[in-house]
Amino acid sequence: MTDNQVKFHSLSRRIMAQFCLFSLFMAAIYALMSFMLLYSLEDRFIEREVQQEASYLEQQFDLTGQWPSPRSIPMTLHFSPNSFPEDMRQQFIDEPHRHEFYGQQNRHYHLHSFTQYPNVYLLYEVSEQLLVRPIREGVIKFLASGGILLTLIACLIAWFLGRKTAKPLKALANLVDGTQPKQIPQRFAHQFPNNEIGMLAHTLERTLLQINQAMEREKNFTRDVSHELRTPVAVIKNALEVHRQQSNNHDNDPVIGRIAEATTQMEQTVTTLLTLARQEHVNAPQQAYKLLPIIERSIIDNHYIVAHKNIDVEVDDNCNVTIFSQPGMLKVLLDNLISNAFQYTDQGQVSLHFRDNTLTVADTGPGIDPAISADVTNAAVKGDQSTGYGFGLAIVKRLCEHQGWQLQVFSEHGTAISVGFTEQRN
Repeated sequence: MTDNQVKFHSLSRRIMAQFCLFSLFMAAIYALMSFMLLYSLEDRFIEREVQQEASYLEQQFDLTGQWPSPRSIPMTLHFSPNSFPEDMRQQFIDEPHRHEFYGQQNRHYHLHSFTQYPNVYLLYEVSEQLLVRPIREGVIKFLASGGILLTLIACLIAWFLGRKTAKPLKALANLVDGTQPKQIPQRFAHQFPNNEIGMLAHTLERTLLQINQAMEREKNFTRDVSHELRTPVAVIKNALEVHRQQSNNHDNDPVIGRIAEATTQMEQTVTTLLTLARQEHVNAPQQAYKLLPIIERSIIDNHYIVAHKNIDVEVDDNCNVTIFSQPGMLKVLLDNLISNAFQYTDQGQVSLHFRDNTLTVADTGPGIDPAISADVTNAAVKGDQSTGYGFGLAIVKRLCEHQGWQLQVFSEHGTAISVGFTEQRN
């Protein structure tokens, strides 16, 4: 999945969802604790009544030597488990230390054992005294409704907090998204709150400022170097012309020929660098250019490279199409592609064809070593190749990025470089 296909996750929605889940969880815990508290309070009241009655009976037995009848009708005094009601007798036999028993027909018992008088028990049938159990369903509905209401209120609060928290982040993202090199915002961090978002804004502000300064230095350096190199290149060309006019055997002088070829190549490189450095090309409108005449012009301009090589140059008729490009960029691109193919091919052929809106320049040279890098394009751009393709491909890559074209490099038997254009028409 590419970066453009990654699903967007809203920060405000995540805050709201997590806050709502947390509120729902806390509401459930609170409802459970409240329900348990009601049961505990009810049992406490019942146990207190049993203890009070047991103390009264024990005092009367100590005074009279006889056990009196319990004062409360639901309470009964037993001197053997055999007299217990049938619906709880077996439970007591199975669990003699248990104090609370559930009988049939919703009957409920509390049992008190006298520690000083074995086999004497006070049994309290509390079915009529229970308050929580009869209304248990109503209590559960009330607690559930209250929990849902609290969760909805919490979700509303979370929605408000999420929007308030994400708003400056969204504003910061919109501010820096799609920023052009000459339109990098400056001094925008003061617009954001003095918190983590403000720290991020200050960091982005410093980083964008450094990037802008670095790009400006690179552009100025490239432009200045290109201008400075044009003068000595022009001097060398003029000196060659004067030498050729004064010499009768200049056509057969290999040294003069190599100087002329190197001078032409240097002039082409300087022109390319100067074209890339000029800021006016950034926003210049694209124009329609016929591709085939520019290919023919580039082949003629670079023919000196293959003048003494056994190389065939083939140009398919399907290259006779129209390409939209900013002024000068297409010629610079073709000069670099064709000169690279000519320079690193000693014999065989160099072919150019255009299919599916893509121009391919293929040669039968040594190719690019695949062991250097799996990604041939990136490796070539980084200058990792020993074949010398690095600088030429670096320029081609910058031109393609500049124009929004797609660059691909294939290297098996020779090298094939494809450039996919954004639009073309016959």
